[in-house]
Amino acid sequence: MASYGPEPCLRYHNKVVIVTGGTKGIGEAIVRVFVSNGASVVFCSTDPPEQIIDNTSAQEFQDLLTLNLIGYFLTAKYALPHLRKTQGNIINVSSLVGIIGQKHAIPYVATKGAVTAMTKAMSVDESQYNVRVNSISPGNIWTPMWEELSRQSADPDAMVLGGKDAQLLGRMGTPEECANAALFLAAEGTFCTGIDILLTGGAELNYANKNQQKTRSSIYD
Repeated sequence: MASYGPEPCLRYHNKVVIVTGGTKGIGEAIVRVFVSNGASVVFCSTDPPEQIIDNTSAQEFQDLLTLNLIGYFLTAKYALPHLRKTQGNIINVSSLVGIIGQKHAIPYVATKGAVTAMTKAMSVDESQYNVRVNSISPGNIWTPMWEELSRQSADPDAMVLGGKDAQLLGRMGTPEECANAALFLAAEGTFCTGIDILLTGGAELNYANKNQQKTRSSIYD
């Protein structure tokens, strides 16, 4: 007997999704997962500027804030009139480092911490419209950016091994795992709002040797 309804495996059938940063890495995987689950997806992207604090100007920090925080805010601002009518949802991509910090990445960490905080505040305001707002915070995910950074290092194999060893599970995550978490929040996590899913393999857990004093003299001498 012919079936004319949506395929049971299509978890986001006939819905519209907007993905920023959708041309590579986690964003590209999110685009592919939602398309494969029946959604119509619109996506865009731009490359973030490189930064660490000693070499980052105020304007470069402002540019990163515009990209990583204000861009999220404006996307939500202009989507919300429609989302309130349809009781849609927002999923922000934050980062584990916004919670635990990261060496030589103060501007980036600051923007991601702000994304997580904004997600929670927005979820409070939008709950009156039944609009859910959540975020995912990936840790070490094997993306083209990670691959490129490892190639540029003096010992790529050692860098990749260090990236894997940072997780309790002994490996990096995949963009597809991040995309599946986003799909869960959108399609099944209908009682979730204001939460941040850590996609980290346990990187934030357990004690480890984190002594920064060993390198302090070499940095400041």
